[in-house]
Amino acid sequence: MRVDDLLAERRAGVLLHPTALPGATGAGALGAPAEAMLDFLAAAGCTLWQMLPVGPVHADRSPYRALSLYAGGEHLIGTRALRGEAWLRAGATGARHGARRHFLRFAAERFAAAAPAAEREAFDAYRAREADWLPAYALFRVLRRLHRGAAWPTWPAPWRDGPQAAFAALPAPLRHAVEREAFAQFVFHRQWRTFKHAANARGVLLFGDLPIYPAHDSADVWANRRLFRVDARGAPLETAGVPPDAFAPQGQWWGAPVYDWARMAAEDYAWWVQRVRVQAERFDLLRVDHFRGYEAYWAIPAHARSAAEGDWCPGPGAAPFLRLQALPQPPALVAEDLGTITPAVEALRDALRMPGTRVLQFAFDGDPHNPHLPDRYAEATVACTGTHDNDTALGWWRGLDAAARARVRAALGTWTEPMPWPLLRAVLASKARLAVLPMQDLLGLDSHARFNIPGTVGRNWRWRLRAPLLTPALAARMRAALRAGERCA
Repeated sequence: MRVDDLLAERRAGVLLHPTALPGATGAGALGAPAEAMLDFLAAAGCTLWQMLPVGPVHADRSPYRALSLYAGGEHLIGTRALRGEAWLRAGATGARHGARRHFLRFAAERFAAAAPAAEREAFDAYRAREADWLPAYALFRVLRRLHRGAAWPTWPAPWRDGPQAAFAALPAPLRHAVEREAFAQFVFHRQWRTFKHAANARGVLLFGDLPIYPAHDSADVWANRRLFRVDARGAPLETAGVPPDAFAPQGQWWGAPVYDWARMAAEDYAWWVQRVRVQAERFDLLRVDHFRGYEAYWAIPAHARSAAEGDWCPGPGAAPFLRLQALPQPPALVAEDLGTITPAVEALRDALRMPGTRVLQFAFDGDPHNPHLPDRYAEATVACTGTHDNDTALGWWRGLDAAARARVRAALGTWTEPMPWPLLRAVLASKARLAVLPMQDLLGLDSHARFNIPGTVGRNWRWRLRAPLLTPALAARMRAALRAGERCA
């Protein structure tokens, strides 16, 4: 889908990460809960489902600290649907339940033993198509388990030294384990394809996310360290982050090594284009996380004591995005242009014809020219009450002092509904072509439902949606609000 086609009509949707879907396990997954969410969105008149990155994660569950920017998260595989496969049921013996990893291992063994030829050929075709990243990723996951989750720079040689050296030394039993990891990606691919078809059949577009960096401890850096600013042993020379801003007064220190953009350019951005290609096949449109980092990025020296000690370094500009035009179906991209935004960042966004992002919670500082005020939105904008990094709208409102509340009332006028619905309606009524409401705001939840607090670790990324909350009455209220904002499907 082209951006112009995307912006041809007014749309609205919901931000909800799949791990927040209801379910019996520790995190939501594909399958029946995702289908139920699609039914709710269709009943509510929504045509967008926005989510965070869907890659494999570390123990902290952060979608923005990925073990790979290519791979799908095995934690999102719907095991119930997989249990229905004929090749898994036929003649199967042994445990078919228990931990997800053990079940996926069992499924891989049954697939190898009992899957029909057509299924095995489909698996072979998938591996051939994803050969640029899949073998290294599968090997990385096996080696990381072998080293009990230790970060790859701590591994001994030859495991630390990248996929070529590691493959050469790999014993046969571990080669079978690598096959099983590749199989898990094949399962994710097929389940996601089914999910996307189901969404599109209901008129819902999937709105994904392109995190700017992988984690330092990732298959991407391990297998492609020439593309990152790391030393010979893999330690970062500079790490990524942001200076102090509205999200984090002390700045953010992400720990990921920054790209070696000169080397990327020498290779015609091939690695970067391929990682976008993989995600573009999963989603109808993509949010370019930390867009300003492509104009200039914040690099924190390895010896620094805080994120504030970094410096702005020139990014690649438009070059990698222009390379995307060579893809068979160039993706529709949206810029997450939040943080320290300069005229140069805005010029890059406009030159690439990307819609920007506006957050209502940032609007009420008293500046009449604040770009986050609803009456200042351009049509080519994604507007939201808050992002995954914000407090919920109700929690934010309750935390405002009297002066800030007065500014909100002055901007929005009088209202009769309880908060946060006046905020939701302000976003829906704005000129922005795309409006997205976090599910917590649609449900009117307070700060206990906050998904993430930037710069902290602990209970982030753990909020779960309870299925009974998705009622027909809520869908009807949402549809009426979308109709009033001329956004109803």
